[in-house]
Amino acid sequence: MPVPTLTLKNGHAIPVLGQGTWELGEPAGDRAAEIATLRAGVELGLSLIDTAEMYGHGRSERLVGEAIRGLREHVYLVDKVLPSNASHAGTVKACERSLKALGVEQIDLYLLHWRGSHPLADTVQAFEQLQRAGKIGAWGVSNFDTDDMRELLPLGTPQVNQILYNPSRRGPEFDLMPLCAQAGVRTMAYSPIEQGRLLRHPALAQVAQRHQATVAQVALAWDIRGGDVVAIPKASTVAHVQDNARALDIRLTEADMALIDEAFAPPTHAQPLEMI
Repeated sequence: MPVPTLTLKNGHAIPVLGQGTWELGEPAGDRAAEIATLRAGVELGLSLIDTAEMYGHGRSERLVGEAIRGLREHVYLVDKVLPSNASHAGTVKACERSLKALGVEQIDLYLLHWRGSHPLADTVQAFEQLQRAGKIGAWGVSNFDTDDMRELLPLGTPQVNQILYNPSRRGPEFDLMPLCAQAGVRTMAYSPIEQGRLLRHPALAQVAQRHQATVAQVALAWDIRGGDVVAIPKASTVAHVQDNARALDIRLTEADMALIDEAFAPPTHAQPLEMI
């Protein structure tokens, strides 16, 4: 079955379930297995791969570059610039380093990893310069809270805000996600399983039992339930990415959602954006 997609403001369709790469490419990891996993994920339709220059000081980017060799036309590639590098000149140089590490001519979506000390206007101008030069296809941000987004939106057209969002981190639902939705900025959810900490939660386990699924699959299905959020779980084995893909088959019922809401109450007031 084709993977459902959502459409960015620029008209580009991306899958609602992708692949994260935090801690992939580390010396202690199984490089061959990690490459095989990313390639298997692309074959399953999880063709959005997210990385960052920070991940392993470029090791993740190099691993991704090796994994997508021969598959580039089928992959939507997301990368991030560190805030410390996000001056105008620094952003351009960082992008060029990432392109070299990845072995590609263009990054599809380039994000500011989180808010730093450099003026946002300078970073946005660099993003737009890189876009005109064909080195990135689009740009966005990560870990931007409501006030950050209000400052950013008059400066340009971000496509995505990548944030920490899962059943135990629902604060963005109150004001951040509605603001982004109104502006046409899509939400991308990292750590959708809370780095494994949700796997033993009894409410999620009860929902998983109803669907003959795993807790991880239920958490992923919850993130993408409305078709307007992209989840980017990490997997390091082919079996793991296959399990992630099965989350696409789960349709949470009203009873499921009520149980999850009881365990993880929706926010009733604004909360500072959390980060991992």
